[in-house]
Amino acid sequence: MTDSSADPSPGSADPASAGERGPALPTPLPPPTVEGARHGHVEPTEFETFCAREHARLARALSLALDNRELGRDAAAEALTRAFERWDEVRLHANLTGWAYRVGLNWGRSRLRRRRREVSVVLVPERPRPAPEIDDGVARALARLSTDHRAVVVGRYYLDWSEADVAAALDIPPGTVKSRLSRALAQLEQHLEHDDA
Repeated sequence: MTDSSADPSPGSADPASAGERGPALPTPLPPPTVEGARHGHVEPTEFETFCAREHARLARALSLALDNRELGRDAAAEALTRAFERWDEVRLHANLTGWAYRVGLNWGRSRLRRRRREVSVVLVPERPRPAPEIDDGVARALARLSTDHRAVVVGRYYLDWSEADVAAALDIPPGTVKSRLSRALAQLEQHLEHDDA
């Protein structure tokens, strides 16, 4: 029997470590997990296609919304795991990525709340680097927003969803999306002007 701790699993290496910026691009769920889908009414090829198409983008979006690269990757993995477990129901959603974004965002927020309750001493917190597609100044300004405001900004502008899609994905009223976007954009503008000064 071999020691599995010495042999890294596929996709465990951080592809972004070679570069200076951006969250690592996570790989889709490993084949053994997807192979388990061959029971019941689950169609593995449909789930595999969804994972291959959306996993990296979902992880980047969650990394931005949660302002933490590692937590964003974990949240995407958790969301896809939950989607896999309930694929017969989840696949019926009009916006599968929106469902996964909401699940990952809620899971990530829960982890952040749990971390804040833990008593720990951190000498120098390490800030995750912004996604490569985002200007450094914009990423810094985005990081200053609340998670709720970041979530709607990332959904609307990074994922390029309509306000209605963001509302459906986050399970909030469209009016709430509009008001959060308005406040978030005003705050972003102030942060960007302050950084330029």
